[in-house]
Parts: sequence; C-alpha cells; structure tokens
Amino acid sequence: MWTHATWRGTYYSERLPAGERLAAYASWCNAVEGNTTFYATPSRETAASWAAQTPPDFRFPLKLPRTVTHERRLTGAEAELAAFFHAIEPLGSRAGTLWIQLPGSFGPSDVGGLAAFLRRLPAGYRYAVEVRHAAFFADTRAESLLERTLAAASAEWIPFDTTVLFASPPTTDPEREAWTRKPRMPRRTRALTPLPIVRYLGRDSPEATIKGWRPWVHTIASWLREGRSPTFFLHTPGNTEAPSLARAFHTEVRALLPNLPPLPTPLPLDNNPNDLTLF
Repeated sequence: MWTHATWRGTYYSERLPAGERLAAYASWCNAVEGNTTFYATPSRETAASWAAQTPPDFRFPLKLPRTVTHERRLTGAEAELAAFFHAIEPLGSRAGTLWIQLPGSFGPSDVGGLAAFLRRLPAGYRYAVEVRHAAFFADTRAESLLERTLAAASAEWIPFDTTVLFASPPTTDPEREAWTRKPRMPRRTRALTPLPIVRYLGRDSPEATIKGWRPWVHTIASWLREGRSPTFFLHTPGNTEAPSLARAFHTEVRALLPNLPPLPTPLPLDNNPNDLTLF
C-alpha cells in the first residue's frame, strides 16, 4: 500500500494525483508490500508506471494472485501464473522476491504440493512463503518439514508477527476490526536466506507499537551483521502513521549499525503537482 486517505497532507500533497503517489511514498520508504497483486494482476502498463516512479533499488515483494494460492491451492493455475509473470516483467529487479501467501487451511499435509509448485516456478526470481497453519509453529516436525522444503528451493519463510496486537484487548475501531480479521501468529525470528522478509502488526498507539518492535530491532541488526539484507514491513490497524513509524524503526536499527545507509529524503508537501520532479 502506498496511498491512504489519512496520509494526504502528511506524507504527500493533497493536490498530488493518485498516479504520482507511489513516487511520494518511495521518498519515505524503500519497499512496499505488494498486496494489490494478491487481489488482481495489474496490467503490464501499470507495472511499468510503478517502475517509472521508483528508483532501481526499490523493493516490490509482490504477492502471487489468490486465484493461484487460495482458489487453486497451487495446482492447475498455469495460465494465471503466466499472466502474472508477464505483467510484472517491467519491474525488473525491483520485484526480485515474490510472495506466496498461503491460506490458514494449508497445513503440513500440503507441503508436498508446495515443494512441487516451487520447483515449477520460473528462475530469475526469489520466492518467500507465508504460512498461517498453527501446526507449523507448534509442531517441530511440521516446522522442520517446511524449512527443509523451503531450503531446497532457496525460498524464505515470512513471519507475520501479530503478538502485540493480541497482547491486550482492542481500544480503537481499527483494532477491533483487526481482531476479527487478522490471524493470531507468534513471533518467529529465524531467517533461511540472505533476504528475509518480516511483517509486523502493532497497535494504533505509537508507544505500544514501538515497545512491541524492540525485539525486532535487535533481530534485524543481527541479520544485517550476518550479511543479510532484510525487509521489514510495519503495519498498525489504522496505518495512519505507518510511514513515520517505519522510518523510526529504521532509525533505531541504524543506532545499532551507524553504517546502515539512511532512508531517502521525503518530498516536500508544498509542491504544485504540475511542478513535481519525481523521476
């Protein structure tokens, strides 16, 4: 997501056209969670416009379409996959890692199908898998089976840390909605590849969100010391302050690793949209 109703006037000019807001977002953060592709494959022209609005090192870990992962459950979706890979080609290395989000019903007995699916995927991309079945986190045999399967394909396991959200009852409407929609997932801090990806969901309270991410600051710093290049996606139920919080998280990691490059400088808000220099 790179546009949000409450971000107008804070993270980009209220006059900025929708088709230019990704460039404004890219001046705040250097990666975006590719959630829109889960619901619909973009046109090739749309993907080209995303590339034009972002620098070459910007990261788009795009989710495979839900028709592939949820409806077809990784089988018989060759046409949908071909259309997806054709559409995202203009992004080039920006889409170096692709995201396979699996339904909560996808359990240990389905890992064989995942292994076969990973073997059929095109070379030239890295792949990362998000699972939500409780057995993968509670059963060491299921966890080991999935790790071996992912390692054989050089694929990453994406954790979705919702422990802070569910640590205490919700206090805002977005938190109450998140309690009904988001899975209760543990914190998993084991990386399998040089490019780990983390999803962290905090609270609408910035203080609670910051307190909850403190373990991740040290984990991310440790991965960077090991030579890995992690991507950390920060969410709150309302996402009102998510870009600022993401930059604050980066600042805390950088306090431990002063040589970590800074994030880009945000575009000013007082530009006339017709005068913006975006590229």
